[in-house]
Amino acid sequence: MSMNSKLTKTQQKAICSQLGNVKLNLLYKASIHGFTGATFHQRCDNKSPTVSVGYNNSGFVFGGYTSQSFSQSGQYVNDNHAFLFSFSGEKLNKYPVSNAPYAVKMVSTCGPYFGEALVLANGNQPIVYSSPGKYYNFNAAELHGNNLNMTECEVYQVEGKSNTPKPWRVVTWESERKSEQMESIRTYRPLNSSVTQARVLLIGPVGAGKSSFFNSINSIFRGHVTSQAISGSCSTSLTTQFRTYSMKAGREGKPLPLILCDTMGLEENVGPDIDDISNILKGHLPDRYQFNPSVPLQSEAHSFCKSPGLQDKIHCVTYVLDASKISIMSSKMEEKLKTIRRKVNSMGIPQLVLLTKVDEACSMVKEDITNVYRSSYIRDVQEAATRVGVPLSCIIPVKNYSQELELDTNIDILLLSAAVQMLRFVDNFFDDLSDQLSSERKEEERGMLGVG
Repeated sequence: MSMNSKLTKTQQKAICSQLGNVKLNLLYKASIHGFTGATFHQRCDNKSPTVSVGYNNSGFVFGGYTSQSFSQSGQYVNDNHAFLFSFSGEKLNKYPVSNAPYAVKMVSTCGPYFGEALVLANGNQPIVYSSPGKYYNFNAAELHGNNLNMTECEVYQVEGKSNTPKPWRVVTWESERKSEQMESIRTYRPLNSSVTQARVLLIGPVGAGKSSFFNSINSIFRGHVTSQAISGSCSTSLTTQFRTYSMKAGREGKPLPLILCDTMGLEENVGPDIDDISNILKGHLPDRYQFNPSVPLQSEAHSFCKSPGLQDKIHCVTYVLDASKISIMSSKMEEKLKTIRRKVNSMGIPQLVLLTKVDEACSMVKEDITNVYRSSYIRDVQEAATRVGVPLSCIIPVKNYSQELELDTNIDILLLSAAVQMLRFVDNFFDDLSDQLSSERKEEERGMLGVG
């Protein structure tokens, strides 16, 4: 009997986009070979990497990837590339391994066995074993609809393709390019002479990497990895104050013409009040203002800046989003970002989106950061990021420094590209402001002539 893949072409493409320039070769199909550990291991052992897929009669498609070979050793196998996945229609939801030493278990009487979280063809039966949190974090209802009866199980070997995909954005990955970008930022001057430093506000969910982005840009100009702003992994915001971070061109250098303003991370029901954000945009909040999520700063408060100048106002807003979590962004968070965007729009401030953690979102990029614009998965994530209302051309993927101890030229080029784009958008702000002031002057002149 011939084997036909149950995965659609779109689903195969979504999985492959996670893994690089690859294709899937079907090794095992339970409806043909049987829902037994013996036939699974006979056809799939010592072949890697693999993608295992389960199907149920509720229409759910789900499974896991491992870069390690299956065996019958009875042992756990370490795999920091492993992940589980599910599909919402044709869209891939990804759940990375949370404890790599327990990523995959080699059990002779079962099909693919991911940690203690997901087992396909469990105990030689067309049944799924599922336990969220056992080395993989996922929502069972989202993964398989809580339907543990399998109609099919497939295992594919991941095979490389010979041709390299064409990049969908062109980047020059050379040290000379980095030098040009740094010089462009150093020598930048705002179009309005009353302003010496552009102010860019970073807004985003908890853990997206706002503070880490500042640390990363600061590191590039310091010449080594630094961590001035508090950053890290936490379920609640590590930033509790409004901070304005100025940077220097070197340890003893002059201040750069760019100030990055950091805010408390957004949560579904917590985070800076929309009035606080409005006050930041207008320049009313001082540096180190302590956020009170339940009560925004009142205009009569002592620390409220009543008469901010143009240099105190925000000239560009940048939304910072985790590329590995875009597909599972809640509707509440999406609406919160849209509410902020509407406020920013009403004030005529240009907006960008930074997609962080692109290496965590796509293993092809993790292997080589220069693949970021060859990855169809990152391109799809960019399209998903337009959900907050920002055009595709205004979305920039980056990788912040997190665990590295030394700078990397290619990471720097991505980060500096984002900073350069911010300054270009600041120019747009001042251009619009100049046009607005010019129109107002003309209106006044016409009014005076009319009076005369």
